[in-house]
This record gives sequence, structure tokens and C-alpha cells, in this order.
Amino acid sequence: MIPEVRNMWIYLILICSVAANAVLHPRSAVPLAFSKPPSSAVDYVNPFIGNGGVAPHSTGGMIPTVAPPFGMTRWVAQTRKDWVSVNPYNYTDTTIHGFQATHKPAIWMGNSGQFVVVPGAGEVQSVFERRGMNFSHDDEIASASYYSVVMDATEGGTIQAEQSATSRVGHLRFTFHDTAAPYMLIEATRASVMGSADPTNVTYPLGSITVDPARREITGRNPEREDFIIGPNAAPSFAGYFCARFNVPFASFGIAQNGTNAENVTSGEGAMLSGFARFAQGTRQVTVRVGVSFISVEQARKNLDSEIPDGTTLEETAEKTRAAWADKLDRIKLEGASREENEVFYTAVYHALQYPYEQSEDGKYYSGYDDQVHRGDSYTGYSIWDTYRAAWAWQILLAPERIPGMVQSMLQDYMEGGWLPMWKNIVETNIMVGTHADSLISEVVVKGIRGFDLNIAYEAVRKDATVPPVDDWNITYSDRQQNVGYEVRAGLSSVYAQHGWVASDIHSEAASRTLDYAYDDYAVAVVADAVSQHDDAAFFRARSLSAPFSIFNNDTGFMEARMANGSWAGPTAGWTEGDMWAYTFDVLHDFGTLIERKGGNASFVAFLDEHFDGGHNDHTNEPSHHIPYLYSLAGAASKSQECIREVAKANYNNSVNGLSGNEDCGQMSAWYIFSALRFYPVNPVSAEYVIGTPFYDKVTIDLPGATKPLTITSTGAPSKPYVKSVTVNGRSLDTPILRHEAIASGGHIVFEMSDTPQAWGSQTLGAR
Repeated sequence: MIPEVRNMWIYLILICSVAANAVLHPRSAVPLAFSKPPSSAVDYVNPFIGNGGVAPHSTGGMIPTVAPPFGMTRWVAQTRKDWVSVNPYNYTDTTIHGFQATHKPAIWMGNSGQFVVVPGAGEVQSVFERRGMNFSHDDEIASASYYSVVMDATEGGTIQAEQSATSRVGHLRFTFHDTAAPYMLIEATRASVMGSADPTNVTYPLGSITVDPARREITGRNPEREDFIIGPNAAPSFAGYFCARFNVPFASFGIAQNGTNAENVTSGEGAMLSGFARFAQGTRQVTVRVGVSFISVEQARKNLDSEIPDGTTLEETAEKTRAAWADKLDRIKLEGASREENEVFYTAVYHALQYPYEQSEDGKYYSGYDDQVHRGDSYTGYSIWDTYRAAWAWQILLAPERIPGMVQSMLQDYMEGGWLPMWKNIVETNIMVGTHADSLISEVVVKGIRGFDLNIAYEAVRKDATVPPVDDWNITYSDRQQNVGYEVRAGLSSVYAQHGWVASDIHSEAASRTLDYAYDDYAVAVVADAVSQHDDAAFFRARSLSAPFSIFNNDTGFMEARMANGSWAGPTAGWTEGDMWAYTFDVLHDFGTLIERKGGNASFVAFLDEHFDGGHNDHTNEPSHHIPYLYSLAGAASKSQECIREVAKANYNNSVNGLSGNEDCGQMSAWYIFSALRFYPVNPVSAEYVIGTPFYDKVTIDLPGATKPLTITSTGAPSKPYVKSVTVNGRSLDTPILRHEAIASGGHIVFEMSDTPQAWGSQTLGAR
């Protein structure tokens, strides 16, 4: 989520804009040479969805990149300078300034070790404002594995840029038409807005660059890490390294620094640094392959040789990356979906399989926690406060082969830095609240996935639940607070461990922390049982059940922050990207008690009605994502079915503004995927899903590791939102709950649909 625009609903203004919601050009524009292997699913991916214009914070915050699933480096056309809360591509822009290798995992996070490949013709232009080239979206093609655009060269003629990428290597081809002498420039370092969106907070990272005409290479190093001032880890040796290799010889070359070109210079160090190579007059086409590394230039060169060796064509690279996406997307087949629905769905799957991204290379990785290179697999870009809700559950289903490595990566962070990650962007950033890695690990454990050290996992989650941060009584831990250590469970020693709540007069976002810590305690209890620490499990389970209701104000019927002395802090205090309406429903592991506190099923349903009818549901922020499903837990499933359809229609479409709020590393998309498939993990650690309403007539999913496909039939669902009955492998389902094993092992689920509300799962409502 984005701290700068918390609780703002400005996306509603954009949704009303006809122009902003225009359907984008179709995927059929991808040339046939880049459409292998055939895949209608990949063809439906529309990378422009969620790249809204004037308020990208509120319309997805995505960028049209090429890379394989979970790729270390994503490649994108650069239309503007990217900072925290500013992306490098925006659909409203009309000029392209280069092609960026980005490691920016979300719009409101900083980039790390990025660089830019800039084509040009005529005088070499290194300054961002001078190198921009006009383009039209009519001349632009974007897909999951291939991007192309035609730009007007600054001194006449045009340049067509094409790009694809593997995980650690970009493959770019530039074709020059009627231009002056062509050149390529690679920007290693730039002025950087570090750690915030304040453009006056400028620093100048000191990098290096080397031009090697004999090898036709430009190599370099960029130490920029915009988020360095908000995390506890200095990562002093961090840098992004690159090795760019060209297919044609250099006619001349040089270094550019601070906007000044130095001819025939082969190396340089410092800030605002680029290297360039000119090519012979009349050169029509130049191809460059760019290896990327977090370890060294030598490793970047090794990555280049390994992933896209000499002689590989751009078409071959794109085919390899397209095949990687087809391997996942082709596993899902929709019947009864419109073209728009297909684009929204398959783009959602594409978005939900991007993060966390690979940080390791060639079996080793740089760790910023201890500033060493280690053997093993590693991932970064963990937006856990967002993704623990549903994105992680979706990755467990569709990419189970990745999960042990992702968990092991978190355990390596713990062993090297002392704590599991909260929001890892190369290293910990202390963004958001709660220690929801506890939930990720617990969900994996309860769903039967192994391949990591379970005892170390328990040691790590137990530390989250029992060890407070240093100087816990004296640090507020406000959002993006600088110069503090690990935040973890701030407030654990001050009040929470004794009384059950985090004190609002000591810590920021105290009410949200209280509820998040309670859920994480529940997750820790599950892992404790898995390692036979049953006394610990009983303790954490009891605390998880009592803590949420320590902040339930019986007089108002809402959750409310409390002060250290127990007094109420007021209804607006203590929330993280939500309010008392969203968080009163945030007891994911104990809705039975919440319903009881609200007066029983009928009263709880009326409270949900008040929430939705009063306009309090804010799907742009994750704390509201599970709420439409709660009707079903109170015996009012038909109301869930109505509400889910309404939320989906209001917040998802196939335009540039097709996502409300931020994508948040796949969570917005995961909500849509699960909802379209008919079920949602309201309580992820329970290994249960609450049934919603099917969007399509039929879905068939070939889940990895399943002995048979999962087939979900719901004839008439596009026009009939209400569920009359459900059977699972021929067995009638009386309650709106599906167990994980009923999905993960495959089988046949049949929904009987109706165009009027039904009694199934709706005993609280009676006849409607």
C-alpha cells in the first residue's frame, strides 16, 4: 500500500472517466514471430492494465514489463524518472527516455541497482530531459514476453525498440530508419531521490562504468538503493552490476558524466555516469544483451553467457520467456468468459506471479544482512502485509515448486539478520506492521509443504512472538521512520504481552498492530504444534483469541485503539490503511467470537449491510478484501454472492485504470483470481476457503502435482450469480467451506446456479 495516499478514494474519480477506461489495443498486435509457442492464455495478458495516468497510486501502480515469472530483473520503457511512489512508465506520457532494468517491486517502494539502456541517433544525449523521444501508443506492443515501440529520433528518422528478457538478462534490438549516426548509451548512475517521494531529497550514488571496444561490451556498477534510510540494514556492498554486449563493433565510444561527453575514454567513476558507443553511419540494426547481477560484473557476464548465449536471437529469447508464462497460464482454461474477462483474469495471474523475485544467481546470492555472498536460493520483494492474505495462497496452488525456496530464503534472512522479513526490498525496510512471515510459514506447514528446516522455522516465528524490538517503550515506529532498528512486533513488551493490546500513546497504528499480532500468534501456534511444542501452541493460541477483543469497545460495537492505561484512544486512532469499519472485521481466525460479540448471525449480517450500504468498504486497501465473504460465515451466503460481483465489477477491468488501489505485489489480482474461481482464503492458516460465486460457466485447472485436473462447473454463472447447491466429487456440500485438499488434489466441483437468491448457505436470511 502507499502511505502517501492512505484511505483516499480518489480512484473513484478515475473509474468514471470514459477515456481512461477505453479498452487498450488487443494482444493480437504481437507479431507472429513472437507468438510462439501458441497460447491463447498468454495472448490475453495485457500489461497495460493497472498503469493508470494522473493517479497511478489508485489505479494499480503497475508497469508494462517483460520478464519470466519471478524474474530478478524486469525490463520496461522509461517515460519518466522513477522514485519512491513514481513508476518509470506512465501511460499518459508521450516520450521515451530509454529502457530500464528495474528492481522496483511496487510503486511505493524504491528502486535498487537499476540502469537504463538508451538508443539514439546523432549527438549523444545523456541528460534525461534531452534524450526523450516521442512515441504513440498506436506504435506500441506489450505482452508478457515481448515489447515493441517506434520512437521519433531526436535528429530525424525513427528507432524501433524491441525487448524481451530472461530472469537475469535483458535482450534488446533497435532498428534505425532514416536516422543520423546511431549510438547506444547505458546510464549507470543518476541523481537519486532516496527513501521518499520528496524530489528535493537528492543524493548522488557513486558508480562505475567501463567501455571495452574489443569485447563490444559496456560494464558497470550502480549502488543506488533508494530505501536504504528506512531499514535497519546498511548493506554497504550492495550494487547492481551489468554487462552489456553488442552485436556490432564500436565506431567510437566514450564516457558521459554530469551531461558532458568525454570521447575515447574507457572508464569512469562517480555520479551521473554513463557509457556510450557509436556505430558506423548506415548501421541499420543493433542488438544488445545485458546481463544483470547483485554480486559482480563477472557474475553479470556469466549470467549473460548462461541465459542468453552468443548467437541467440531475440525471437528465441522471447519464445523461451513466453513458454515460461504458458507453462503457468495454460494450466487454467476458462469457459463462458468474455474477452474482457479473459484479459482481466490472465493478466491477474501474470501480476500474481511476479513477486517475490529471484535474488540469487548461479546458486548464490548477495545478502545485505551480513554483507556476504552465500550459497543457496534467495528471493526479495516480499510485500508480506499485503500478500499473506491471498497472493501467497495462489502461489502455493499454481507455483508450489517455488514455495520451499521462498520459505528457505526467509529463514536465511533470519539466520543472517536475526529476524524474518516484514517487507524485504533487498533487505528489511520496516514498512507496514505485523510479522506476517509467521502466517506465510504457518500456511505452508498446514498445507503439507516441506523442503525447509521446520525447526529453524519455528525458532524464527517464536522469536517474532516473544522478543520485542530494542528500546520498545521509546520508539513510535511511525510509517517509514528513519534511523531505527528492526520494528518487528513493536509494543510487544510495553503492553501487548501483559494486557493484550498495543498502546496507542506509545506506538503508531496500535489498533491494527494488536489485531495483526493476534493473528500472527495464531499462526505461531500452528507451527508450534507441527514441531510438537504443544505447551507453546496452547499459550500462543490463547493469546491469539483474547487479544483482539481487548480492543473491542462494547459501548460502540467497534474495535478501537487503547492507551497504555487502558482508556480508549478514539475511533480514528491507531489504524493502518483502514479504519474502524475495516478492522472491526479483522479477526481472521475467530469470526465465531466476533459474531457473538455483535449479537449473533442476524445482527452481524445487519452490521455487514451497514458497512457496505454506508460506503465504508474500501477495496483499494487489503484489510477490506475478505469482508464480502463474511456474510457466508453468518449464514447469508446469497449476500456474499451479490457483494463479490459488485466489488469485482467496481474495481477490475481491462483498461489502464483496471485495478483500484495498488497491485501490491499480486494481492489485488489474487483477490480477483480466487473470487472468479469461486472461493477465497479468508483465514489462510486454516487451509480453508470460503465459497463465493462463480464468474464463468466452467474452469479447468491443471494444478502442479495434482493427480487429476480441478474442474469447476457452474453452468449459467455469467448471468446467474446465486448458488443453489454445491457438490464436491459427487458429495453434497451443505456449508460454504472448501478444504485445501479438495482443491489441491484436483477433482470435480459442481455449482448449480440461479438468477434469484437461494436458501443454500443462507439460513440466517430465511426466504428472500
